[in-house]
Amino acid sequence: MAKENLSLEEKRTLLGLARSAIAAKLKLDSTWPQVQPSSGLQARSGAFVTLHKRGALRGCIGRFTATSPLTATVEEMALASAFEDPRFPPLSPAELEEVDLEISVLTPMRRIHNVEEIEVGRHGIYIVQGFHRGVLLPQVATENKWDRQTFLEHTCFKAGLGRDCWRDQKTEIHVFSAEVFGEKELRLK
Repeated sequence: MAKENLSLEEKRTLLGLARSAIAAKLKLDSTWPQVQPSSGLQARSGAFVTLHKRGALRGCIGRFTATSPLTATVEEMALASAFEDPRFPPLSPAELEEVDLEISVLTPMRRIHNVEEIEVGRHGIYIVQGFHRGVLLPQVATENKWDRQTFLEHTCFKAGLGRDCWRDQKTEIHVFSAEVFGEKELRLK
């Protein structure tokens, strides 16, 4: 698991790696940022990479756990978000400059049995029922000004289930936290 509170330099490095991976795939640039091996960057941690274009979602894919260092996970998830998110066509070279990147470095998930444990703004939710799965990152509830119940309902919907699936005893609810940072916040774009 990645240490909490990555340094500013570690955050900048991860964002640079994500953008460089996408640019290289688009054959626009193959310059990779210099990576200083730090404990934060070498840790094995889940991560999501989100792409926004003019403030709208343009791609988001992640992994809850990782067997590789955080740097490799971020590069892989950046490519998946840009080119493999089934909700969007692959990113085009012309779009790269219009896209802002955001990274969410995750803590391990834990199952909860009482929804009162969910802290809106701190926790993301992962819902599982049979083959249905849905996840929303912590910042989604905050950005949309949702309360706990609305956050749960939207996560159920994301899983392809009814909005009250979270009340069903067959539904597993897991929570996790994330350290979230992006190019806009760090003024890298």
